[in-house]
This record gives sequence, structure tokens and C-alpha cells, in this order.
Amino acid sequence: MVPKCTNFDVRAVSAPDRDWVLRLLTQYWASPHIYSKGRLINAAELPGFAAIRDATPVGLITYRIEGRECEIVTHNSLAGCGGIGSCLLAAVRHEARERGCDRLWLMTTNDNTPSLRFYQRRDFDLVSIHRDVMHQARRLKPDIPDRGLDDIPIRHEIELEYRL
Repeated sequence: MVPKCTNFDVRAVSAPDRDWVLRLLTQYWASPHIYSKGRLINAAELPGFAAIRDATPVGLITYRIEGRECEIVTHNSLAGCGGIGSCLLAAVRHEARERGCDRLWLMTTNDNTPSLRFYQRRDFDLVSIHRDVMHQARRLKPDIPDRGLDDIPIRHEIELEYRL
């Protein structure tokens, strides 16, 4: 069940969406390849959910399921506040439960304080800080900047989880 949201709809990403998904990932992440825990993941090839308002995409979340765990790989709301991010998260949480997962998790970087705030307010727990791994990440994905939000040096990955 995908949640009904106020002024937009949430639906599974399908083949006709792949062009705008690729554009969005490139716009927000510099490429569709996302670094997570020592590897690059092509998020454009993953399942996901889209938030659509008036036939226009306003949000995207991509995920991957491995065993009994579901990793959120990307999560973007293009319209700021308004429930888009929460509805997309609810859709993935529901899908993970339906597929028998007992853990929903994600990685973010130390500079991404809006992400840390968003997920902790939705009962995600900080479970690990992977210190100084972003130097290694830049070897795999050189377009990861040295400094991020609020000019904070990007050094560490932070792992958050939600137990289903």
C-alpha cells in the first residue's frame, strides 16, 4: 500500500520514468552512481517510488533489498517541506515490510544535517560512524566534493537504521 498524500501521488517508478530519474540523480548526486559503504551503486537501475504532482515529478526515493535488509540509496524531495519526503519514506517502509525485511537503513555524510534531523525525527537510530571513509569514496567517485552543506568538510559516513 502506497500512502495517499495531500496534493501529490506516490507510485512505484516504472520504465517510462527512467529518463527523468537519471536526470534527477545526475542533478542532485552528480551521477546515478551513489557511494555507500565502500561500493558504488547505480541508483538509476534500482526500484523506487516517485512523488508526482500535476504530472510533474516532485520527489524520488530509491532502495535495494538484500536478504532481510532494505537500504535507502537516494531520497530527494524537490519541493522542500510538505510531506513529500515522509510519504516516500512510508512507501519504502511498507515495501520493506511486505518483502520480509526486518531492517531499513541508509548512509549519509556528516555534513548532511537536514538528513540526520529528518530521519531521527522519524525514529531512525544512529548505529555507526564510518570515520574518514570519504577519502576512499572519492577514489571511486571523484565528483564527491571536499566540502558540503554549510561548508562543512565531508569526511565521514553515518549509518542510520529503523527496525521494522
